[in-house]
Amino acid sequence: MRSLLPLAAICVPIGVSNALTWPFLALFLSDEVHASSAALGAFMLVSPLAGLAASSWLGRLSDVRAMRRNILVAGALAGATGSVLFAIVRDYWVLLAVSVTLVAISSCLLAQMFAYTRQSLERTNPAKASFGVSIMRTLLSLAWVGGPPLAALLLDRTGFEGLYFGAAALFLVVALMSARMPELGLRPPAEKDESVGAVRRQIVFAAIGLVLLQGGSALGVNAMPLFVTNVLQGTTGDAGLILGLCAALEIPIILWFGHLATRSDQHLIVLIGGSVALGYHTVMLLSGAVWHVAAGQVLSAVAIAAVMGVGLTYFQSLAPERPGFATTLYSNTLTVGVMLAGPLLGLARELGYRTAYSMSLGLVVLGLLSLFLGRPRRVTSA
Repeated sequence: MRSLLPLAAICVPIGVSNALTWPFLALFLSDEVHASSAALGAFMLVSPLAGLAASSWLGRLSDVRAMRRNILVAGALAGATGSVLFAIVRDYWVLLAVSVTLVAISSCLLAQMFAYTRQSLERTNPAKASFGVSIMRTLLSLAWVGGPPLAALLLDRTGFEGLYFGAAALFLVVALMSARMPELGLRPPAEKDESVGAVRRQIVFAAIGLVLLQGGSALGVNAMPLFVTNVLQGTTGDAGLILGLCAALEIPIILWFGHLATRSDQHLIVLIGGSVALGYHTVMLLSGAVWHVAAGQVLSAVAIAAVMGVGLTYFQSLAPERPGFATTLYSNTLTVGVMLAGPLLGLARELGYRTAYSMSLGLVVLGLLSLFLGRPRRVTSA
């Protein structure tokens, strides 16, 4: 697995740059740009939509032209330029334009990095391709463990200027490391398969299922600090420790599931993860103390590791001849899931934050149903 070292040098700065900026975007727009509530909401809606469109187009392009390495370089340079502009510009409309162009292009980086990893390992060690992708996913979790505390330190010492200049530096590291990687070229054309219709059906149901599962997860994560502080009378420190506990628990579990995915049914593992998510949201719904929430993070970590970790390799296995498309589609399920969770969190604010977990349960049930409907069909001989 020494071949993963250069890829790790790309994965970690991508993850840290995202962990530095994404959690504090709303605060930046509110405090530095002085955006109104409506303007803030519009920015938070339009930006991910632009990123979804850009990453989808680049994902398809990377599968028909031998340019995945070049897309990584271009995406990183776009991210660096966008970060510099965010560091020095405070005009709302200029920043929105930067977000729907340069930042949107940089949103392809994670999907393209995972697609490059899969394609590279399939050439050198096909049996370990899924496990290698899981290792990259673990590094991404590590980046998110350290990224937000680093961001808080930068904000305290240097303000948003230092935060975004730091992100720009990380994007430049990604560009330099990507430029040193070889261009892998295109996969050989796949032979026509009579089961293409069945695979397309699986992809559609898998995409719908993952949107719903990740929407439920995002709603639960976003509601948890509010639930802990407003309903259980805990502190923001309690919420922060619980989030850190979940992230730490995810890391070994993702690696274990990644190893398991090399020899087991990945669709079944994702279904099991969704079933565990049902248990987690039920625990949250019934929680009466902060320690109940902390204990439930074991279930949350298992569910996230199975759905978000193995879910990525599952999508890649459904369209192995189109790694860019498959990885981008998976990435977009997270984007759409987060967008779905936003209005539901607003509704939970009116009804009470405990109801967020009732809504999460409903999303998970529907997601499991979609995944079940999209299960591979056994072919019976006549």
